[in-house]
Amino acid sequence: MNVEDVMTPREEVVTVEVPGTRDDVLGYLQDREFSSVPVVKPTTDGELFRGIVSRDALIQQPDEDQLAMLVEEVPTTEADTTLTEVAELMLAHGARRVPVVSAETLDGIVTATDVIHAIATGALTVDNTAGSVTTRAINSVYAGTPLPVAERELSYAQVPYAIVLDDESEPVGMLTEVDVIDVARVVEGEDATGDSIANQDDEWAWEGIKAVGNRYMPTRNVEIPAGSVSKFMTADLITIGESRSVQETAQLLIEHDIEQLPLVSGDELVGIVQDMDLLEAVR
Repeated sequence: MNVEDVMTPREEVVTVEVPGTRDDVLGYLQDREFSSVPVVKPTTDGELFRGIVSRDALIQQPDEDQLAMLVEEVPTTEADTTLTEVAELMLAHGARRVPVVSAETLDGIVTATDVIHAIATGALTVDNTAGSVTTRAINSVYAGTPLPVAERELSYAQVPYAIVLDDESEPVGMLTEVDVIDVARVVEGEDATGDSIANQDDEWAWEGIKAVGNRYMPTRNVEIPAGSVSKFMTADLITIGESRSVQETAQLLIEHDIEQLPLVSGDELVGIVQDMDLLEAVR
């Protein structure tokens, strides 16, 4: 099976154009719940593919407004590439969405979800179990953590999710990057720093940062609500056992429209199976 058999063709791919602004991308990512959006440049000879803008870029570069400065170069593939080869490409670069490009023209997009669909339907045959491809290291966050702090935890851990734990350290939900970007908004204006940006005694302050004097600084930032993680997480936690097949795991991911499943053994949380982990079984 090749990329052309599963990809989304160009006429169905929503893109943004340069020149443009971050607001164009933020609205798209919030509406579609995608991790990135392709960027094209119109010319007299047709459009040219220029790269992607990801949700990570929006959060990590909050003061950058110009779309051209947020564009990232990414690996691309061609329509006649096999799904096995594109799965290897995704794993090598940590890329969830790979543009399908020929002669600098965007022909479509192939995603990790497209490969997972092929596994779920049996179009790609794999024999592994969920336990054989799981990641044993688990990222987690406390349910009472303010969302901006949790977003930093996701960023520092370089993973798109955190399993949410309650006061008894029991898993009660899942927080993902999509949950964060869904409630983020761009704000503009001037903020007074005062004499202290954060006090050493402030709850959840990483450290006290003293401002020099009392001044105003222009700001343009991504604002994330300060409510606790429990208000924004997905509470219905779906889990899977180690003996479930990779195909059954893929079917669960597609059925519930999620990207990861906690792995349990009895009542114990022992790992996490992300959709990208399933690509390992395609090799």
